[in-house]
Amino acid sequence: MTAQEIIEKLELQEHPEGGYFKETYRSTGEIPTTVLGEKYQGNRNYSTCIYFLLTSEKFSAFHKINQDEIWHFYKGTPLKLHIISKEGEYSYHMIGNDLQNGEVPQYVVNGGDWFAAEVIDANAYSLVGCTVAPGFDFADFVLPERKELTELFPQYKKIISKLTHH
Repeated sequence: MTAQEIIEKLELQEHPEGGYFKETYRSTGEIPTTVLGEKYQGNRNYSTCIYFLLTSEKFSAFHKINQDEIWHFYKGTPLKLHIISKEGEYSYHMIGNDLQNGEVPQYVVNGGDWFAAEVIDANAYSLVGCTVAPGFDFADFVLPERKELTELFPQYKKIISKLTHH
């Protein structure tokens, strides 16, 4: 299948960080604010899950959320997940099925870490799933401008410039 066929078949929509997504699960149960702590405003579902598709042309820009996010590889070519930890350490992880060459089919990004993702092969796509717990809410989503993130981490200017929209 082509990326466009998958987008149509799964009814994916454009995501503000880049790529295409569709929420596939949102638990009915909620965690009250009083239990979540001060970084959350309002209740959160126990968990949420989405399909997420990136292409060679559409990357996921650096962003962060309060929650841990688990990436699951489904189909296509591997993607490169870039992370800048809360402590300012850069790392990357290859999400895919080629275990013998260091790819992993699942990876957890810690809540509060900055992260971005890109498809590294030309004319290709990656279909993944992302599970967030406590459940995703746009109130927890931070999509910084290039200048803001570069001021925080000037040593990573090159990768930040590549994986931010403006």
